[in-house]
Amino acid sequence: MTHVVIARCVDCRYTDCCAVCPVDCFYETSDPAMLVIDPETCIDCELCVPECPINAIYPEEELPEEYAEWTEKNAELYSEGEVTSEKGEPLPGALTLEEWQEKEKEKGWEIEEPSKAF
Repeated sequence: MTHVVIARCVDCRYTDCCAVCPVDCFYETSDPAMLVIDPETCIDCELCVPECPINAIYPEEELPEEYAEWTEKNAELYSEGEVTSEKGEPLPGALTLEEWQEKEKEKGWEIEEPSKAF
């Protein structure tokens, strides 16, 4: 199994997660503007999950059905990005967790947050 970054990261790109990753599996992409995880490098240590302020990282086995496509997207997109391991500033206009949850509710989604999120 691996961990998966979902659409919540798009146009936000919080980097708290990559600063704690012991294997440098996070890649910064520009289209879409986000972070993704290289599934071959991820060791499932779960250190990144509680670091993400918008709960955009899920263990694959907990991935909500609404975000299922992001397993494949992470696997495809990481090769187009640049490995990153330092915390930086989020993108201008980055949404908060509460704003993401509201957007999901407007779609009629009831998303369960990752079990390791704080």
